Amino acid sequence: MNRGASSRAVLGLRGVALATLAVPALARAHLNSTGMGPVYDGVLHFMLSPEDLLPVAGLALFAGLRGDAQSRRALFILPVAWLLGGLAGSAASATSGSPFVSAAWFLLLGGLVAADVRLPQGATVALAVLLGLSHGWLNGTGMGDVGTAMPALLGLTASVFVLVALASALVVSLHAQWARIAVRVAGSWIAASGLLLLGWAARPR
Repeated sequence: MNRGASSRAVLGLRGVALATLAVPALARAHLNSTGMGPVYDGVLHFMLSPEDLLPVAGLALFAGLRGDAQSRRALFILPVAWLLGGLAGSAASATSGSPFVSAAWFLLLGGLVAADVRLPQGATVALAVLLGLSHGWLNGTGMGDVGTAMPALLGLTASVFVLVALASALVVSLHAQWARIAVRVAGSWIAASGLLLLGWAARPR
């Protein structure tokens, strides 16, 4: 096997592994307890929820490809929208997200990164608002009243902020063409995860 074929095989295996990890179990409204308080419970919930983690990573990578201005907007708008959505959802009864909707977010954001689509700043802002409100609302449902939900939501949104800050800043700093191509490959893996999730959700029961 030549070097090029070997590299493609490794990339393919990594993509399959990432896609496999991205298939979530049924979403639960309650948080797993870390024993360290509700703020850390919120952090753990985000880190262990691929249906939340990967779309945020996808948006961060996309904003980073578009430069400083769009990265800053995504950095501050997404966590705020997530918190507002969570507070609104905390008044609703417990529900679980649709795997079809999760797959759509994976495909959309992963596809934008993979294709390196150039969108205006307003479109990036709209994506951040929609992603934050929808996922925040799902996170907030079933958490109890605002007073109970607030610490966990703060931990969750802080995690969103940190991930967007780190990922987008890393991408903005990349200038070599091969490095930007690597970011686009990561986006294709997110999109591939969406295809896998879509197939899993549509399977006969």
